[in-house]
Amino acid sequence: MSDKHLSSQFDADLNLVSSKVLEMGGLVESQIVNAMQALNEFDLDIAEQVIAAEDRLNTMEVEIDEECSNIIARRQPAARDLRLLIAISKTITNLERAGDEAEKIAKRTKRLMEDGASRTINIAEIKLSGEMAVSILRRALDAFARLDTVAAAQIVRDDKAIDEEFRAFVRKLISYMTEDPRSISVGLDFLFIAKAIERIGDHAKNIAEFIIYIVKGTDVRHKSRDALEREALS
Repeated sequence: MSDKHLSSQFDADLNLVSSKVLEMGGLVESQIVNAMQALNEFDLDIAEQVIAAEDRLNTMEVEIDEECSNIIARRQPAARDLRLLIAISKTITNLERAGDEAEKIAKRTKRLMEDGASRTINIAEIKLSGEMAVSILRRALDAFARLDTVAAAQIVRDDKAIDEEFRAFVRKLISYMTEDPRSISVGLDFLFIAKAIERIGDHAKNIAEFIIYIVKGTDVRHKSRDALEREALS
């Protein structure tokens, strides 16, 4: 993922910590897939598995962050190598938080099942946005592995579609709850699930922005999509 150095051990250190990021990302992706399966099938066992696996993500975040700090202390990297390590530290924070959102989906699903909630609300937008969130995170991890700024810029654009699905579902929920006040409790649980999915898309977008930072040396957070794309393609 980085240019060759005089020290082969330095390259090995960078490659190892980068591999750990992708391993953590794979676990987060699996968590999201399982959380959505638990929701779609109302499967309590799968929901419990998602909740139980959260501790592993927390441990991985701490371990990778500590390794980044050790590399910086030992190697005193500069320029792109330093940006890579800084971006890795921020990336694993976003991965851990995306895992938190998967856990929230599982917990809300568990609550819906325990309350005996029926499928009185059409959650097509939630299912679609969940699939989109898994896809965008997978692509962000792939772009990170290749340090592909073009793919990163596309991910930032595509996150907008998840936001649109979320807003569409909120409008539907308001209509349901206005027509039938008895659906308010269930509607709020589904609202929290939809918001969690939207946040997963946001975390994937953040990872894409870090890729541009590594390669281009420009912090593109809070820039418009057009400005970010110009930076990524320049």
